[in-house]
Amino acid sequence: MVVMVVLAFFRWWYGAGWWQRVLVVWGHIVSTFDYFSIDLLIRTWFSPFRQISAGAVRGPIGVQIRAFFDRLISRAIGAVVRSFMIIFGLVALVLMALVGVATLFSWALVPVLPIIGLILTMQGWLPW
Repeated sequence: MVVMVVLAFFRWWYGAGWWQRVLVVWGHIVSTFDYFSIDLLIRTWFSPFRQISAGAVRGPIGVQIRAFFDRLISRAIGAVVRSFMIIFGLVALVLMALVGVATLFSWALVPVLPIIGLILTMQGWLPW
């Protein structure tokens, strides 16, 4: 009876349990991607920052030139801010993926750790 419970545990741990862990890790990666909105930032990379001076301007040539440079500066600021956010988002995605891979590898080791501890104890190893 005990053997069946232990075998059922290992079957779940390395089967459905591991798959659930993969889904959780994938959910964290998707959540990070959504939090930084990297796809939206790329689509609007050179849009004016916070839509400052985004409208059309009519009037004398001096006013139009000033509006052109206002929009140009606003787009440059928007591109710089979005570039930093894209970089931070990509770094966060890479870190989240690395933590996820470490989580999946550690998931495989957790049931084996008591056995490793028992073997090390039998050999006389002490952790302190």
